[in-house]
Amino acid sequence: MKRVHNPGNIIKKQICQFLAPRVRSIIESLPQDLLSKTEEIRLRHSRPLIIYWAGGESYLGKRGPVASVKEAYMVSGEDLERTLELISSYSLYACEEEMRGGYLTIPGGHRVGLGGRFVVESGSIKTLRNVSSLNFRVARQIKGAGEKVLPFLIDRHVGRIYHTLVISPPLGGKTTLLRDLARLISNGVGILGQGGQKVGIVDERSEIAGCYQGVPQLDVGIRTDVLDACPKAEGIMIMLRSLSPQVIITDEIGREEDIRALEDAVHVGVSVIASAHGSTLEEICRRPVLGLMLENNYFERLVFLSNSRGPGTLEMIVEGERGLPLYSARSIRE
Repeated sequence: MKRVHNPGNIIKKQICQFLAPRVRSIIESLPQDLLSKTEEIRLRHSRPLIIYWAGGESYLGKRGPVASVKEAYMVSGEDLERTLELISSYSLYACEEEMRGGYLTIPGGHRVGLGGRFVVESGSIKTLRNVSSLNFRVARQIKGAGEKVLPFLIDRHVGRIYHTLVISPPLGGKTTLLRDLARLISNGVGILGQGGQKVGIVDERSEIAGCYQGVPQLDVGIRTDVLDACPKAEGIMIMLRSLSPQVIITDEIGREEDIRALEDAVHVGVSVIASAHGSTLEEICRRPVLGLMLENNYFERLVFLSNSRGPGTLEMIVEGERGLPLYSARSIRE
């Protein structure tokens, strides 16, 4: 059974306090069923207030959802300024380092994406000025999301986690699955007699653990260490040198330096679980660096997710070296 913290209540209790008053009153007045499926709240300067969920969106007027742009509430510059003040506790200067990454994190692990004019000096982003859009992305903790997958990822003979690549399109549930796999592996699961293992999460975009001021806001397990907002390649090496993980989990690999760091982890006997954007194996193989890793059989398990029946739909689990399907939702549906 998957257990979900009610996103509607989470939005009201954890997110609304950071919204400008006029926007907050609109969001708080939304019906519970609409709030419970909301994934993003979008504020764009002089444009309609919109909420998004899997496969849909709603324009919002002062009294709730409306049918057309003309009826929608238009977000003002004052709304954006006031919201930024609340997010930053009235000190944007103190948040400049995090803003350079294009987002801010608020308590509860929710990320606020930033759009506007970036100031670049010597080829590097210095800060963000004239913010023109904010994207509140609701952090979802779905406990149980990994229970169907994990039995396929454990070597039953030695209790080792197989090197695993999770593949899905954007918003396909990769991060949610990684988070729950971290929790299950770290806590120790009853299935297969698996004891808890030390897990290291390299969370470059602050999404897996949802850290706020360095502290995970989401449950990633009792034996888990997190490097928050740390570049993957550097973070993996820090993990290997300092925190002695048995399993390293990281999101959205693809750069050459990421792959080299993961290779180092594999070579010293640390299990790796990572994710990548894609819909098919053929698509992943066309990416030079990832394709080379797959060709060299670094990943022993490939997990494919989709949005076909909502985010996180498990489509297939494949044995990496021989390409043998271990699980197929298609055959089950047929």
